[in-house]
Amino acid sequence: MGRGYIVEDVVEKYLSNLSVPGASCVTGLLIGQSSSQRDFVVLAVRTPQKDTEGQGSPSVSRGAGNSLEHLDVEWVTEHARQVSRMLPGGMSVIGVFLVTPPELSKEAQNTLRRLIFAVDKHISKGRLWSLTEEDVTEKVTLHICSKTRKVVCRTYDVRDPKSSAKPADWKYQSGVCTSWPLLTCSVGLNLVFPVLEMHVLPQDMEKCMKEGLQKWAKQIEDGLCLINGDAMPGEVELLGGQKKNAKAVQQTFRAQILIPMAEPQSERRLTASVKVCSGSLTLKGMVHCRAYLHSNKPRAKHATEVIKRDVINTVSSRVEMFLEDLLMEGEDKGSVGVQQMLPRRVFAPVPGMSLCVCDYMFPDECVSDVSDRLKEMLDWETPEDSIDTSQEAVPEAPTIDLKNTVVQKNLKAKSTLDARPKTLSEDPTEAHKSHKTYYAGVAMAAAIALLATGTSLIYLSD
Repeated sequence: MGRGYIVEDVVEKYLSNLSVPGASCVTGLLIGQSSSQRDFVVLAVRTPQKDTEGQGSPSVSRGAGNSLEHLDVEWVTEHARQVSRMLPGGMSVIGVFLVTPPELSKEAQNTLRRLIFAVDKHISKGRLWSLTEEDVTEKVTLHICSKTRKVVCRTYDVRDPKSSAKPADWKYQSGVCTSWPLLTCSVGLNLVFPVLEMHVLPQDMEKCMKEGLQKWAKQIEDGLCLINGDAMPGEVELLGGQKKNAKAVQQTFRAQILIPMAEPQSERRLTASVKVCSGSLTLKGMVHCRAYLHSNKPRAKHATEVIKRDVINTVSSRVEMFLEDLLMEGEDKGSVGVQQMLPRRVFAPVPGMSLCVCDYMFPDECVSDVSDRLKEMLDWETPEDSIDTSQEAVPEAPTIDLKNTVVQKNLKAKSTLDARPKTLSEDPTEAHKSHKTYYAGVAMAAAIALLATGTSLIYLSD
């Protein structure tokens, strides 16, 4: 017997209303939550159209003639990556769907297999948290015939490249996520990442920040999570004591994360390493996190896991967006070397459900930009007045401070059209400073050592 999928009935309506003109096909994502016993699907989102120069806006999922060989897998996977950023903790892309005319049905399963493996690989590439033994690695594929509306549901284990299709049970039900518990958590950030001397371009800075974020993410994973102020044993049911026949009502829990301090009896000695640095990146501010947990006997350890992963995901996503923006804008960014605001996290309700998705609004954007993005990525209209922008107030919103003269000069040299970009060797004063960056490395190492010993317990909460 294969896995069972409990599917929100709005997904059935959405899939039924998809129009598939002519011999084209439609691809899309299935969004929900997995558990050890069964999976839940609450949203289906079709892949947006891709503008092709000189060809208007043809469907990105359209095959060539009577074949699916030329389906744009790269565009589908990029859409999946963008959508995964917009999902709060507990929710993820758990599958893909494909709607084809009858003559392409034979090719559908091979195409779906190719898509689901590509999507999972692209989404997990930048993930900073680790999978556990309880994580479900089976992902679902759904094929729908545009003429007969016949549905074929299969699963693949994406951790096994040789995995073959397994049949799965697909059942529609109303109110699947009505009583899903909501966890909220606000986390304060004050992270410093040293920028090594050889890392003087934005693409090199990404490596420095990722290394720093990986260490921080490990601390979050190892941290103690309090739920409503209590340290609950992992196996305790989060909704314990609730009557089975009680009316389904969404409960909200408040989470706090404590970073564990080093064991006092540990014999392992902590030593500071000295590295030549050209500057530092400081990430500070407050981030608001949310996570949803399925109502099928959720346990405290699962609640802890989903909220921690949302903390890690929202920080890493913003850093990725900042670096992407920096690379695209180059010198026109105009504020390298000074404090810059990272995009704020805003929330929008899912139509007809007690769930919210999120988006990230840059300082130069407005609510209408968020509404347009939700329409493009998630294929539904969102009234501007329903978008919640209050969770991360501007004074406390996360910022990033790049203190690095070397990076600033190299960034400008990279983005200018001058055939002979300026170098540090042309400025004796700057060259002298560059040679003295050893002392900056010593100071930063000392600061890190003091931080590790003096503030080994950091309380991350409201």
